[in-house]
Amino acid sequence: MTDDTAILEATGIDHDYGTVSVLQDVSATIQSGAVTALIGPNGSGKTTFIRGLAGLHEPTGGEFTYHGPDTARQIGYLPQHPSFRPGFTVIETLQFYTALVGADEADAMGYLERVGLADAADRPVEALSGGMTRLLGIAQATVGDPPVVILDEPGSGLDPGMSMHVFDIAADLADDGIAVLLSSHYLELVERVADHVLVLSNGQLVEQGSIEQLHSKLDADSLRSVYETAVGGDLSTVHVQGERA
Repeated sequence: MTDDTAILEATGIDHDYGTVSVLQDVSATIQSGAVTALIGPNGSGKTTFIRGLAGLHEPTGGEFTYHGPDTARQIGYLPQHPSFRPGFTVIETLQFYTALVGADEADAMGYLERVGLADAADRPVEALSGGMTRLLGIAQATVGDPPVVILDEPGSGLDPGMSMHVFDIAADLADDGIAVLLSSHYLELVERVADHVLVLSNGQLVEQGSIEQLHSKLDADSLRSVYETAVGGDLSTVHVQGERA
């Protein structure tokens, strides 16, 4: 049975690529008005799980279920490496996406303001920095006001200030009632904003709960300690704030 606020659910998810098993019997729920963080080593199945939740591929077994309202756009998605067609400005790019979902093109500036990119509205997308491209990707993911927004490694490769800004945006989205799922190796930032944490290791969900619940259960004083215990001490892909992913 799902929680009253659960808007997206994964039940017994298996995913194979040929003979390679990537996910095994993964079950989790994503709540409205909360930031859920997915953490785990490289190769643990995070992106496969996220893409499945976003509806980009079908699992080998199990099912993903959306419990939210029947809106024009139910799930917004930011890939790990967003890119946009050159030759358009930032505002023109957002207007294109608003038109795709039947939203008012006049709303495009509001999405840019939400991520702090309004001052770059007339800049060509090919002239954006990596961080600004990521902000445009988040704005694109919120076009049409989907009740679920999924962000795959939103802070990857960004400087500390921009990474913090991106995570603050995720928290603000949750404060607006949106269900936010993000994956990240930046455990300090995850601990700062996450309401719920899912820990994947070798394709299996090995721990889940609030930060406080995980601290108590694993007798840990930080999410980094939780990670170390849950995945057997593999810290090779974990980054402190400011390191490059």
